[in-house]
Amino acid sequence: MRTKRIALALLGAVLVAGTASWGASTTTPSQPVKHSRYQPDRFAGRAGEHYRLVWGVDELSVKWAESGEIVRFSYRVLDPDKAKVLNDKRYEPSLIDPKAGVSLVVPSMEQVGQLRQSAPPEAGKSYWLAFSNKGRLVKKGDHVTVLIGTFRADGLVID
Repeated sequence: MRTKRIALALLGAVLVAGTASWGASTTTPSQPVKHSRYQPDRFAGRAGEHYRLVWGVDELSVKWAESGEIVRFSYRVLDPDKAKVLNDKRYEPSLIDPKAGVSLVVPSMEQVGQLRQSAPPEAGKSYWLAFSNKGRLVKKGDHVTVLIGTFRADGLVID
């Protein structure tokens, strides 16, 4: 009888310990959970190296602006000679979202002109383009492609 109780107690302890570890957190109350605001480099490795070496730009980003009515593409220039094509007014930029099945363009305002910067690029400066997203067809999280002349940036994620 006594051995039965000991065996049942051991079995109960094993079951309790086992089920507690299934749903248990690995942190203890003495170890606070650390949250980081670090955003990984989306173009680390080959992709980042490609944009830096071939096009002379980095820090490519695409963001939803003006409650989604505008999608803003921005980049930082490293080499002005290589990045000239991005600021060249002869090329009509487009943002393609295959999921939504649309191609957005840079709108042209009567008194302002196109919503893009077209001054000759300078090293270390950031530049932007604004694409019209009327109807909000392009959503946050969508993977898009930006085309400007011969420049092509694939797989950009909208923040």
